[in-house]
Amino acid sequence: MGRKFEVRKASMAKTQGAKTKVYSKYGKEIYVCAKSGGTDPVGNLALRRLIDKAKKDQVPAHVIDRAIEKASGGGGEDYATARYEGYGPGNCMVIVDCLTDNNNRTITDVRNCFTKTGAKIGAQGSVAHMFEHQAIFTFAGDDEDAILELLMMADADVTDIEQEDGMITVYAPHTEFYKVKTALTEANPDIVFEAEEITFEPQTMTTISEEDLPNFEKFLAMLEDCDDVQHVYHNAEMAD
Repeated sequence: MGRKFEVRKASMAKTQGAKTKVYSKYGKEIYVCAKSGGTDPVGNLALRRLIDKAKKDQVPAHVIDRAIEKASGGGGEDYATARYEGYGPGNCMVIVDCLTDNNNRTITDVRNCFTKTGAKIGAQGSVAHMFEHQAIFTFAGDDEDAILELLMMADADVTDIEQEDGMITVYAPHTEFYKVKTALTEANPDIVFEAEEITFEPQTMTTISEEDLPNFEKFLAMLEDCDDVQHVYHNAEMAD
């Protein structure tokens, strides 16, 4: 797995228009997180993680600040989380996470992405049990045993550690995100994370054939165009 996990998320920010959409998605997510858990990143760890992630994805500071300021005002939109699951083109498993202020609009938009690409939306829980909700960190290194010992000394729960091509990837339960990150950064203040995510990691992979690939790419593009869609996770891999 290792660094390949990023391939299994719908990628954005390829054009200026897409960047604007990414800024909007981050702004909405930061607003909801700050409104529900507090606007102080010191006390709201989820907000701190989102801000760090947004900065890493080059979201402008004014977008972050405006979302937090909006949340501190007490008014504003009332967003709710929504998760949809199903089978995408090529029978791959898909999880779609949304933030919405209109459930009817969101389910209609998401279902449209499935039906127009020959995919099938399923019931809640239909595929989520085949994914692990995990924290993932990838950074340069070649001694996974030393990293494991370091994390064990910090009493951090670790699911797996892999070393490949000079990079180490640590997998941990999503609840251990900050414990793992703190242990790694305290041991090496200069550490640079190629990836630091809380994500859904598939237990098995589904190979997408060349025949199904155009529909699969259309499916992801349609989901990215949905304003309410925040994250897309899948277990697809491309055929060699």
